[in-house]
Amino acid sequence: MNVKELRLINHLHKTRFNSVDYSALTSFAIDDALAISIGDNTSPITLRLWTHDETVVLGTPDSRTPFFEEGLDFLKSKNQHVVIRNSGGLAVALDSGVLNLSLIIPNNNKVSISRGYDIMTSLIRDTLKDYTQQIKAYEIVGSYCPGDYDLSINGIKFAGISQRRVKNGVSVQIYLDICGQSDYRANLIKDFYAISIKKSPTNLAYPDVNPAVMGSLSDILNISLSVNDVINRLNQLLDNNQILIQNNDLSKKELVDFHKRLEQMNKRNEKINK
Repeated sequence: MNVKELRLINHLHKTRFNSVDYSALTSFAIDDALAISIGDNTSPITLRLWTHDETVVLGTPDSRTPFFEEGLDFLKSKNQHVVIRNSGGLAVALDSGVLNLSLIIPNNNKVSISRGYDIMTSLIRDTLKDYTQQIKAYEIVGSYCPGDYDLSINGIKFAGISQRRVKNGVSVQIYLDICGQSDYRANLIKDFYAISIKKSPTNLAYPDVNPAVMGSLSDILNISLSVNDVINRLNQLLDNNQILIQNNDLSKKELVDFHKRLEQMNKRNEKINK
């Protein structure tokens, strides 16, 4: 990345954040607060690392499936924490083997949507270059949350990217399937759609999930790879480019915006948390 400094925030393995439970709702609210300050040029470009155990993040269209309540009950019966996000895309399954990155940049020069995706794709390719040079970006049909910037190796998807734009800030968010039960995650989303749709007609073409086209980096590369291994590679990349600033604390203004955005996220999710 062609930047002079980058703020790195590590939010892995947290249980609380600023006196509230640390959930995926919290993460999306944090990213919104950071996007506001970065868009106002009161904070440098920020890269935030985060994970959440046993969580299914739904897109708004997922909540409009014909039998959504049954699908929701199914996910909860599998001990999944379910949230509806405020960024684009469809259902994604998260756990401790999935690393999430949020790259938050200013939109002062009107960064295009494709440019945001390209920046994140380049970051991931640079981070993983010692493991593979074969990462491609195109839609993997049969994957969950499919899109033009699915990241894959040999046709097997291991990452998906979405974007969220808040005022003058852009949050480019990616999930990276590093290790663990990729097949379980894919089947979880596959079953959610089967229960939520039941072959009924829908206005949107929801993905027909095929677990065979999705996998973890560990499985695809046939190596033992952990979330920490990837983070170490990322830190090395940033250090080599001398742009790294370690700063896990949000400013007072960012915390005020965080609580406002968290309230909005809670309202968005009221119907699934009753």
